[in-house]
Amino acid sequence: MPAPADLLVRPIRQDDYAAWKPLWDGYNAFYGRAGETALPDIVTQTTWQRFLDAQEPVHAMVAEREGVLLGIVHFLFHRSTTQVQLTCYLQDLFTTEAARGQGVGRALIEAVYRRAAEAGLPRVYWQTHETNATAMTLYDAIAEKSGFVVYRKFL
Repeated sequence: MPAPADLLVRPIRQDDYAAWKPLWDGYNAFYGRAGETALPDIVTQTTWQRFLDAQEPVHAMVAEREGVLLGIVHFLFHRSTTQVQLTCYLQDLFTTEAARGQGVGRALIEAVYRRAAEAGLPRVYWQTHETNATAMTLYDAIAEKSGFVVYRKFL
């Protein structure tokens, strides 16, 4: 599904905070980071400031329709041991429930593809939880599964 014609995907701005924060909270709640397991406010505030700092490799864009934010995407450029160029990690993607199935998620991902290509990066990658079947339907249509399994250990 192509992006709706009335959808604007753009870089995040300082004055987006009040509309971005509920989307960020929704994203974190979706992944079980709410209530007692919520991210500390310092993480949210630091993340927000990084988006606005041109020296940071962390970026954010929003999908907007008629002045209302419908979705967010956060991504970062980083070095890799398997290529000379930087690579792009799409870290967070979230849309309002009402916007799902309307091409908003696809438009946000494609905007990251464009930003990475403009920066000369040859790859964008991301991960999702294995239970996120709805999102994986979209991901399967616009990217390929790498076959890698993610392991982690909190220290």
